[in-house]
Amino acid sequence: MTESKKRILFVCSRNQWRSPTAERIFSRSVVVEVRSRGLSASAVRRVSSSDVSWADIIFVMESDHRRQLMKQFRTDVGERPVHVLDVSDDYRFMDPDLIDLIKARVEAILGPV
Repeated sequence: MTESKKRILFVCSRNQWRSPTAERIFSRSVVVEVRSRGLSASAVRRVSSSDVSWADIIFVMESDHRRQLMKQFRTDVGERPVHVLDVSDDYRFMDPDLIDLIKARVEAILGPV
């Protein structure tokens, strides 16, 4: 693990389809480290203040996720950028269309990852 790697946290509602897909897509990258979490009480892996503090950049799937994240973790988020990918909950885990959408939207912000 290299110190220069950016740490990216992907957040959706239940950490079931969208954010785990994003985590899987970028998990083998040599330039970023990734985690995925959910905001819902029923999330597979629920976001915590330590997850937020760990991240350099946070990507949420919907604008409501950004609102919830800021409400619950405003102090932890601090100056970290929180980007809304605008990916609706219409896909299953590793759906090819979801993969293409997430890659395109993340790379539009970060460049090739």
